[in-house]
Amino acid sequence: MSAARLVERLIQLPLVLFGVSVVVFLMMTLTPGDPVEIMLADQRATEEQAQALRRDLGLDRPLPERYLIFVGNALTGDFGVSFFHRRPVFDVISERLPATIELTLVALLIAVAVAVPLGVAAAVKRDSWLDRALTAAALFGVSLPGFWFGILLILLFAVQLGWFPVGGRIPFDAEVPWVSGFLLVDTLLAGRPDAFLRALSHLALPAITLGLPAAALLARVIRSSMSEVLAADYVLFAEAKGLPRRRVLFLHALKNALIPAVTVLAIEAGSLLGGSMIVETVFGWPGLGRVVVEGIFARNYPLVQAAVLLYAVIYVTLNFGADLLYAALNPKVRL
Repeated sequence: MSAARLVERLIQLPLVLFGVSVVVFLMMTLTPGDPVEIMLADQRATEEQAQALRRDLGLDRPLPERYLIFVGNALTGDFGVSFFHRRPVFDVISERLPATIELTLVALLIAVAVAVPLGVAAAVKRDSWLDRALTAAALFGVSLPGFWFGILLILLFAVQLGWFPVGGRIPFDAEVPWVSGFLLVDTLLAGRPDAFLRALSHLALPAITLGLPAAALLARVIRSSMSEVLAADYVLFAEAKGLPRRRVLFLHALKNALIPAVTVLAIEAGSLLGGSMIVETVFGWPGLGRVVVEGIFARNYPLVQAAVLLYAVIYVTLNFGADLLYAALNPKVRL
C-alpha cells in the first residue's frame, strides 16, 4: 500500500467513527420512550424525584451539549453508568465482551475449517455435482436467518438428541476462577479438562449457528478465486513441469487464492461480532450482544451507545487491518 493510500485510509478512520458516533447518539436519543420512566416503573416516584433523576443522568441538557459530553467521555473511556445495572458501563462491557469474542473466534475457526476445503474442492471439480451442491448450499447458508437456524439446532441436537445443552455458557458446578474471561482458556489454566469440555459443549451450537453461514459466503469466494488462479499461466507452467498435483494446488494456487478471502474474512469477523446479538439471545449466551439487546428494550442509552460504538471501532479497525494485510500479500496492490 502506497504512503498516499495509507494516509488517506488513516484520515478516513476518524471521519467514519465520527459519523458512527453521531448516528448512534441520535438513534438512541430520538427513540421513543423515557428511560427515567422505565427505571422508575416499579417505584412510586414523585415528579420531583423523576426530575432529579433526569438531571443526574444529564437528560435535561440540550442535545448538542449531551453529544459533546458523550464524545468527550468516550475518548477517555468513560461511558457513564448503566441505567439498568447501576454500574459503570465500562465494567459491564469488560465482563461481557470476552464471551462474545470467544464465540466469534470459534465461529471464525469453524467458517475457515469448512470453507477452505469445500471452496478448493469445488474449484478443482468445477461444474461438477460437487460444485453445484456447494453453490446451492452457499445460497441457502447466506439466506438462512440466524435465529431460525439456532432454534432448529436447539430442537434437534439439544432437545431431541440431548447431545448439547440448550443454552448458557458453563454449568455452575464447572465454574473456574476468572483469569482472562475466555472460558476455554481459563478452564485449561485451572487444570480442569472436564470443565473445558463442558464449556466447549455449551459453545458448540451458537458457534455453529454463526460459523456455517459465514462459511457459505467464504467458500464461494475461495471457489471463485481458486478457479481463476488454476487458470493462471504460472499454475499451468508448474503442472507442465511435472510437479505433483497436490503441491501445485496447495503451494502455488491456494496461497494466492486466499488473498481475496482475507478481506472477506475481516468483514465477516466484524459481522459476526455485531451479528451475534440475536444468536446470544437465542442461546442465552452471556455476551455483550445479549446485554445490548436487553439495553435497547430498557432504553439503557449509555450501555447501548458504548457497545455500538465499540462494535464500529472494531469493525473499522478490522477492515483497515485487512487492507494492510491484503497489500502485504499482494504486490500488485502495493504498486
